[in-house]
Amino acid sequence: MNRIETVIRRIEEALGQGRAAFEKDILEAYSRDETSDLSAMPDVLVRAESTAEVSAVLRICNEEMVPVVPRGAGSGVTGGAVPVNGGVVLSLERMNRIIEIDRENMVAVVEPGAITGDIQKAALAEGLMYPPDPASLESCSIGGNVAEIAGGPRAVKYGTTRDYVLGLQFVLADGSVISTGGKFVKNATGYNLAGIILGSEGTLAVITKIHLRLIPAPRHSLDLLAPFGSLEEAMEAVYRILLSKTVPAAVEFMEEDAIRLVAGFHRKDIPFPEARAHLLIQIDGDSEESLHRDIEKIAAAIGLPGEEIIVAAGGPQRERLWKARRAIREAITAESPVFLAEDCVVPRSRIPAFLAGLKELFNARGLRSIMFGHAGDGNVHVDVLKGDMDYEKWKELVPGLRREIYLRAIGLGGTITGEHGIGCLRRGYLPLAASSAEIELMKRIKKAFDPNGIINPGKIIP
Repeated sequence: MNRIETVIRRIEEALGQGRAAFEKDILEAYSRDETSDLSAMPDVLVRAESTAEVSAVLRICNEEMVPVVPRGAGSGVTGGAVPVNGGVVLSLERMNRIIEIDRENMVAVVEPGAITGDIQKAALAEGLMYPPDPASLESCSIGGNVAEIAGGPRAVKYGTTRDYVLGLQFVLADGSVISTGGKFVKNATGYNLAGIILGSEGTLAVITKIHLRLIPAPRHSLDLLAPFGSLEEAMEAVYRILLSKTVPAAVEFMEEDAIRLVAGFHRKDIPFPEARAHLLIQIDGDSEESLHRDIEKIAAAIGLPGEEIIVAAGGPQRERLWKARRAIREAITAESPVFLAEDCVVPRSRIPAFLAGLKELFNARGLRSIMFGHAGDGNVHVDVLKGDMDYEKWKELVPGLRREIYLRAIGLGGTITGEHGIGCLRRGYLPLAASSAEIELMKRIKKAFDPNGIINPGKIIP
């Protein structure tokens, strides 16, 4: 009996018959996440339903030295949930309860498989708000958000997932269950263990319960869309908006190739389809008067005539403004199912230089690129489309493109990823952004949490 057969037998003894799936058609669905052009078959799938089950699976796999890949909704784009070394995919999709919305303490207690958009709706029903809003919020799970420190458009005002985690329950490779933090804000009790788990991409432990900080929901919000003649003008407007002491909830940008792509995808059913750049701005507050004051400040900072700025308050209007931004990835996939997706961060003032330099590089090589992102925090999405290029030629080209993109971001004072993480796709490039001393420390942390290296191997650390 080999190790996988032993693991299957032991898991079914511990959890019950039929809990370990190994049929090819079932495993196929868990061989990939949303990463373009990447898949690897697991040997076994286990859908855990409790912390005790997670503990049992990890203990068994640790004793048998079999890899375990934690998986939430599989919406990552750097291969974090892809079982590149085979082994067991430990799915947390059934651990999806919103256990409690504690209105008095403004805390949500949730399981890792809970969908982020559902948590937001449950909080809003109590007059509260969970601000982080990744683009896939209607399908991504909160455990994955924590593991990746997911961001989103509202990060400019409200921060990222990191800023809302008050406590975690997680399971170590040997099956030990650790609980840290809870329904309290201050905590100076020893090392910040939750902080180490945040952003660890499922390589240190498996998260089984999360305490999230909530805030009072703003009573009013508006969205604005402004067109510009160049990306430089749009970025200058962002600077002037922030200098006016107005902090929007979100400031998103799209450059002209992104606008053209989505306009074609939606048959031009988007505002200002011929603009060279768009800024999509969201503002919120507790009174309509404060929002109107902010609109006046933003209009003055942008320097555009009022008729060239669309202001939307109602649902259908707002949906039309966000339609283009939300459809970018769908439009890219329809145009080119295989593409390179990067999410570097640079100082806000360097966004135009970063994108202009890359656009020149890609154009010189005959490559089509789509650029968009979070202008408020400098998180830039750079997507390069394979199109009709020969697949083998594309595969040879991608490593050099990645390296060039990363070096340019670092050279402008940024880094290689803002919210998608390292996963398996970027681990070979980590030394560009982290010193050898940092990487060695990461290896020691990994060893302390997971001595046998069974949890999500092949991710982050080269």
